[in-house]
Amino acid sequence: MRIRIVDAFTDRPFAGNPAGVLILESGPFPDPGRLQQIAAEVNLSETAFAHPLPPGGDADWALRWFTPATEVDMCGHATLATAHVLHTTGTASGTVRFSTRCGILRATTHADGTLTLDFPTAPLTPVAAPPGLAKALGADPVSVHDTGPHVGDLVIELADEAAVRALSPDFAGLVAHSRRGIIATAAAADPSLGYDFVSRGFFPGVGIDEDPVTGSAHTALAPFWSARLGREDLTGLQASARSGLVRTWLRGDRTLLTGSAVTVIDGELLAAL
Repeated sequence: MRIRIVDAFTDRPFAGNPAGVLILESGPFPDPGRLQQIAAEVNLSETAFAHPLPPGGDADWALRWFTPATEVDMCGHATLATAHVLHTTGTASGTVRFSTRCGILRATTHADGTLTLDFPTAPLTPVAAPPGLAKALGADPVSVHDTGPHVGDLVIELADEAAVRALSPDFAGLVAHSRRGIIATAAAADPSLGYDFVSRGFFPGVGIDEDPVTGSAHTALAPFWSARLGREDLTGLQASARSGLVRTWLRGDRTLLTGSAVTVIDGELLAAL
């Protein structure tokens, strides 16, 4: 079986967020334990598995995502990577509908090769900073918002871009403070550089200390910064070591996320499913 590694939310290799992608010829999925073993072997933040669904239904493909440690309910960059593989191999074109644990997700490939994901907008509920969060994060929050059960993150607003870039968290200490992860964010210091806000994503509870570019987190960051900046169309820079840009469009209860992707490895899985 072919296995590919795709760098998502970037137009150049060795940047953005890498994801493993395996396209199965047919369903159902193999035993989840075997999918977890493969994801652990790939050892990237997420590995996506997809198989075609019968025509005439609400979705075209079934899609699941696994970190090296566990299956997750939502993953933006691995969805983008999967749509990229389907498009570049000629397996699908235009808009692809994925059936996932968080509902039907759509991915549209454009003429210039960029892809747009159509995801549900995450709810944002202001909450008090949990005791010990500032110490574990290494910075004092300006505000804290909970994103609800589907995304499962805390969005932590910091004073400025420099504070976000300077973070060096205590990852063991962060585990107690979110169902999935911690998203630290601030307004861009200089929007003329091509982005409106910055973020970093920490997910030690699911085996990822820092995620290079977290598409799903932008379903919360888009409404968060839209309310503050007074615009529905924004660009976020995730300021990890690899970094990546996510263009966001807030459309009511949906958030559109646009980015590029590059296949960097195309190989073969020899172990039986």
